[in-house]
Amino acid sequence: MPNDTCRVLLIEDKIENVKLLQDLLSKSQYSSLAKGLTFLITSTDTLKESFGLLQDQQFDVILLDLDLPDSQGLNTLIKLREAVPNTPIIVEMDGQNEGAVVKSFQLGADGYLQIKNLDSNLLVYEIRLGIERQKYRSKINQQQQEISQAQEFANLDSLIKSTGETSVTARLFGAYPLQESLPDVFDELVETYGKLLELALEQRIYKVDYNISEKLRNLGEKLGFLKASPRDTIEIHTKVLKEKSKDASIAKAQAYVVEGRLMILELMGYLASFYRKYYIGLSNINLASRKDYP
Repeated sequence: MPNDTCRVLLIEDKIENVKLLQDLLSKSQYSSLAKGLTFLITSTDTLKESFGLLQDQQFDVILLDLDLPDSQGLNTLIKLREAVPNTPIIVEMDGQNEGAVVKSFQLGADGYLQIKNLDSNLLVYEIRLGIERQKYRSKINQQQQEISQAQEFANLDSLIKSTGETSVTARLFGAYPLQESLPDVFDELVETYGKLLELALEQRIYKVDYNISEKLRNLGEKLGFLKASPRDTIEIHTKVLKEKSKDASIAKAQAYVVEGRLMILELMGYLASFYRKYYIGLSNINLASRKDYP
């Protein structure tokens, strides 16, 4: 909150509640809890309009009415929390409903207000508490994501080591890992896979279609022609994840990990499919040869 200004987004369609909250925050300068903090309020009466504001502006806290013209109940909180995972949200409630309060916290609320029993001190207190609660929640989430990411890399490294002596293609072709035998090609595959991971993430977030599956199929066939093994695909996947996560935020790094899990499984499936076709073709050739030479 730079310059001791707290930017508040008020999502409320009831005019009397809007006036009440604006009035209470305007009087916050007289509250000992404000400690010199002033509040800059932006108001909207629909969830749709709030999404537009949140794309263009940053807010320190959101005061949310759960019943809006275009969204009602706790579903309103769910939609807003998905849109702004790291902004404190304080929900407004007309009455005291312990079950609804507990549920709202479970769904990501950082505080709640009882409009009927509200004064300036209590409002400022709830805002400060909501902001601190969100900071704590973000810290815990970050720690959990860091642990999860470290475990993901440890599992991948362990998987690479475990496949080192039993590689399918190593037994069948006597091939060495691509990273050792064809380092330049390996780096090109890493670059290609990295670009596909970025596209896959954009495809999921922005609901566009980049035909990732077809691109993964082509990559799987290329790996097959190179006599790549499952170990090679895991090494490519692991190197890309580590490179992408190096300078990314914890949230972005975790998104790479989650999306990458789906991609590596699909890629390994295409590689396995390539080898199945290869050996079916090879078997047919052998059978034909036996017929020609009884």
